Amino acid sequence: MSRIDTLLTQARQQLSHSDSPRLDAELLLCQVLKVSRSYLFAHAHDELNPAQVQNFENLLARRVAGEPIAYLLGEREFWSFTLKITPDVLIPRPDTELLVELSLARLPEQARVLELGTGSGAIALAIAIERPHCAVLATDISQAALNLAQENAQRLALSETRIQFMRSAWFAEIPTQQFDLIVSNPPYIAADDPHLTQGDVRFEPYGALVAEAQGFSDLREIIETGFHYLVTGGWVLLEHGYTQGAAVRGLFHAANYQQVETYQDLAGLDRVTVGRKLV
Repeated sequence: MSRIDTLLTQARQQLSHSDSPRLDAELLLCQVLKVSRSYLFAHAHDELNPAQVQNFENLLARRVAGEPIAYLLGEREFWSFTLKITPDVLIPRPDTELLVELSLARLPEQARVLELGTGSGAIALAIAIERPHCAVLATDISQAALNLAQENAQRLALSETRIQFMRSAWFAEIPTQQFDLIVSNPPYIAADDPHLTQGDVRFEPYGALVAEAQGFSDLREIIETGFHYLVTGGWVLLEHGYTQGAAVRGLFHAANYQQVETYQDLAGLDRVTVGRKLV
């Protein structure tokens, strides 16, 4: 039988390895039928046609193989909006919303903000939405990522006066200027980290995950070079691995930042370190 409830029960069994088998199954079927989850509950006994069943089974097989649900759906919720997502960018995660929260707490109504390695645009777009009088510049080395971020900005009706995009390898193409805040979720995983062979990261862009020097090369470059791109009183905020807090604080101190502090994510693990230029 190809009833909705039967298909979902079978799918949940196949997705037993997932952290959320029921939700995954329902989202995939919603994608095929172009309906809401509430529709599935109200029409649990409806029969699907063979083409719908085949499309669902194709998506299900990809999810069973480990492909991230965000790539299969082509979107991901972040902050207060929905982003278009492709395999060209990292999948925005709830923990990264901490970067947005900490940035907003340090931003006046009018300021200049630089996001390095914007990917889908998640962080920069959230800041632009919450601080409509700030000027945000979002950069990435990947043109595909920039194209996606720009598309997401258009979907959210954000004008070029509020957010602009530039292709740059960190600061390489950015003319010397001063920002009130620099924020980034850069690559910070070591090349030999076993987590690279597990879960969603197996399908995410390697270059957005892995950094040289055991994961510290990009963090160090942003901290050291960023100092020269800050106004006096400006901030740098960086996401990093949960074991890297102490080392990242050391990098901030060595580069002459003040008010250096590490904040914890939803799981209580070190996730974001901030530093301020006061001299």
